Amino acid sequence: MTRYFGLAALLLIIAGTAQAHDETAFVVTASNAASNQLLVYSPTGVLLRQIPTQGQGGVGGNAGGIAQDRDRLAVVNFGSGNVSVFTKGRTHGDLRLERVIPALTSPVSVAFGNDHLYILTTTHVESHAIDRGGVASTADGSAALLHADGSAAQVGVVTGQLIISEKSNAIETVNLNRHGAVAGAATLVADIPANVNAPFGLATRGGDAYVTIAHADEISLVRHDEVLTVTGSGTQHAPCWVTLDGPFLFSANSPSHSVSRYVVYGQKIIQNAAVVATFNGSPTDITYGAGLAAVVDSNGTVSHLSIFDVDEDGDFGLVGVATINSVATNGVAVIY
Repeated sequence: MTRYFGLAALLLIIAGTAQAHDETAFVVTASNAASNQLLVYSPTGVLLRQIPTQGQGGVGGNAGGIAQDRDRLAVVNFGSGNVSVFTKGRTHGDLRLERVIPALTSPVSVAFGNDHLYILTTTHVESHAIDRGGVASTADGSAALLHADGSAAQVGVVTGQLIISEKSNAIETVNLNRHGAVAGAATLVADIPANVNAPFGLATRGGDAYVTIAHADEISLVRHDEVLTVTGSGTQHAPCWVTLDGPFLFSANSPSHSVSRYVVYGQKIIQNAAVVATFNGSPTDITYGAGLAAVVDSNGTVSHLSIFDVDEDGDFGLVGVATINSVATNGVAVIY
């Protein structure tokens, strides 16, 4: 009884602090086409703007192709080997190109933290400092990936480190120096499960990283360079991409065309709803921000952007959906 009281009390506290989504928020994805564009949508799925990134798309099998930090947004241009950085404009949904940052090789995922932009490419991870002049074009640190075989999936920021997934069975960390620059070699985390099969997506908070092991139907907790907990995904197969909302962890399960909800606290990962949303296609990324969850999926002919209100119980309520005439759409972020 005591074990379950802790979880119940936690959920009661959450219920008392929930808020409706931010009405000024908007959602951004990328066309990922030869001439890449940001596609900017209202929470109800209305297309507000199409903004050229001045780069080429072509990335796939990754998450975090778009990252947001306060008034700045970054998007990968896989085909042209660079990352476009935007800042928020004065009008709703407006984004202005700040700079195009060259990467060491083709970028697949980006993340912000420690006054830096981190770029994960097919072979390396690199750091670019941010100051009053914006994001630096030149990297102040880089490290080669352990496999560097084109299977890099996502990069995230934990305390003093970056955490990286490569689908060819590597979950690795790279240390940062006191300024936030990459300053060490990639190291495989300890106690990766013996049945590891295709680490895909991750979500981070503080020193914790929740990493999916998609083809093993598992989600793992990584802390201090070690896998501490592994939880199965139950009836839903291949949890690929994840996002955090307070104590809730949501996984987008590509072959099951669904999103599952977990409660995470301490070293616990507990699935408390196998399905909170379903889709016609396979989800390719998921994010949460400002009371909204956004999911991109593809059904082989078109992509969809689905936008949900998330209530105090972690339940999804559909508020907007957009059909995008491309199967290549990549990355998603909530801007607020």
